[in-house]
Amino acid sequence: MNKTHGVLIIEDDFRIAEINRQFVEQTAGFKVLHEAKTRAEALAFLAEHAGQINLVLLDAYIPDATGLELLWEIRRHYRHIDIVMVTAAKEVDTIQEALRGGVFDYLIKPTQSERMAHMLDRFLKERALLEQKQEMSQEELDRALNRHPAVAEPPPAASGSLPKGIDRLTLDTVLGTMAQAREPQTAVDLAKAIGASRSTARRYLEYLVAQGKACAEQAYGEVGRPERRYRLNP
Repeated sequence: MNKTHGVLIIEDDFRIAEINRQFVEQTAGFKVLHEAKTRAEALAFLAEHAGQINLVLLDAYIPDATGLELLWEIRRHYRHIDIVMVTAAKEVDTIQEALRGGVFDYLIKPTQSERMAHMLDRFLKERALLEQKQEMSQEELDRALNRHPAVAEPPPAASGSLPKGIDRLTLDTVLGTMAQAREPQTAVDLAKAIGASRSTARRYLEYLVAQGKACAEQAYGEVGRPERRYRLNP
């Protein structure tokens, strides 16, 4: 019987937490057991359910602590849990401290589903290897710790596949957000709604326009500058 690994998501933005939940649960072998918005909520859940948690997805920015403070706290009390930073923090100091804290991986938002899937697949393989071995050779250890394998050339795109830079789950999230919007959306509006950068939001909006699923109209903002507003076609 295949083992299911319990996951705790620590993220104060419920929209991003839900996107990360969907990313995780697309991969067999994982189940998100809780989404915590604060340090206090995360530690309270771990106090009761730490034995069921194998992996924590941790944001660097949470209301009542820094993600790095919580990283060290979890590492100190729950050594069996692996931690992955999923954050918009790009500062080298933050990345270095997270690596010193033994994070399994560091994913920079907005996270692409392919990158998340690669991390989860590597987690499963490493856990399986370590759980079935009592000793390891240098060659086996090197393979287990090879966290940045060379990326193979992708196969030719299949008919109907999405272009590079357009992810199916994110696209579905964009479509759902646009469908619920009462007014045409700018790239800034959409970026805030889905927890992504403005450039990412604009890329998806322009893709929908190119596909004939949305249309764009020119409008003028409060400071008189023209801006594109998007709405789904009927």
